[in-house]
Amino acid sequence: MNLMAHFDPTHHPHRRFNPLTNEHILVSPQRSKRPWLGQVEPSQPSDIPKFDPTCYLCPGNSRAGGQKTEHYEHTYVFENDFSAILPPPVPIAPPASHPLLTTEPVSGGCDVIIFHPRHDLTIPRLPLDDISRIIEEWIKIYRRRGGEDGIKHVQIFEYHGLLESSSSRQVWSMSAIPTLPSVEIASLTRYASRSDLPPSDAPKGPDGHPCLLCEYAFTEVKLGERVVVKNEHWVALVPWWATWPFEILLLPYHRHIPSIFHLTPEEKLTLASIISQVTIKYDNLFLCSFAYSMGIHQRPVPLSSPEETDDHDICHLHLHFDPPLLRSASVKKFIAGSVSFP
Repeated sequence: MNLMAHFDPTHHPHRRFNPLTNEHILVSPQRSKRPWLGQVEPSQPSDIPKFDPTCYLCPGNSRAGGQKTEHYEHTYVFENDFSAILPPPVPIAPPASHPLLTTEPVSGGCDVIIFHPRHDLTIPRLPLDDISRIIEEWIKIYRRRGGEDGIKHVQIFEYHGLLESSSSRQVWSMSAIPTLPSVEIASLTRYASRSDLPPSDAPKGPDGHPCLLCEYAFTEVKLGERVVVKNEHWVALVPWWATWPFEILLLPYHRHIPSIFHLTPEEKLTLASIISQVTIKYDNLFLCSFAYSMGIHQRPVPLSSPEETDDHDICHLHLHFDPPLLRSASVKKFIAGSVSFP
């Protein structure tokens, strides 16, 4: 008589539910054993200069559009010379020729943030004081752009490439909330209205309602299995529903925090510390400058003061780190095939 083998999640294919995006992720752990004959990236240079006269972003250099980058000593912000989103007014779109062929104009702005004047320094090599300055700059732009007329969403992100010249640190401000944040907000809102949840000691959201990410962070900290690093305010963990091999979700676990505007001075310092720790661990993993995409998800825009509230306070501040590396500094992962199921 044949008996069913005991299910082993480290060996057997299965799918996991992502409650933020309302999607299932296929997990195929057995495929990590397969040989690799695919694309291999070139080795990274080891002699990156402190100043590169050909780099558009180094202090005093001219950029592609002819504008001059100022001489700066710490962080530096300027409006993107080739912005993906243009400021208002924007023309009204013509009527759609078919319901499946609609167009919706968007407006806003794109800001570039240079983290440090040194061409060779990335976040894991920066002192904590410099990372704290970056966080303060994020808050400053989030408040300034989020307070502009017509702006409904401010997205802070960084793409850190294998080479510094391929990196991008920007803030995009838009007249519409993009799809992924909209889906996350809807998921957080649905969870807050549930009355079938078991009792929990996790922090609560606005008005004592349950918060999906407060509950999730509380659970993961208690289990400890997927925690990469944590401090008194923040935890960095590999999410249960991770799509990327070294994906990290970084979030506060001791209280509900809607946005970076709501952070206390102590929470800002510990955020700088854990960002440093996470990126250092990335670099040490394959002994290279580790590539990743990082996005800050929070309230779409801030209110005038942290004391004000509205429905978007159900948002819980969190940072996504999505690295493309798979097995080494030279092997990338690409999204292909059927990656989600209904």
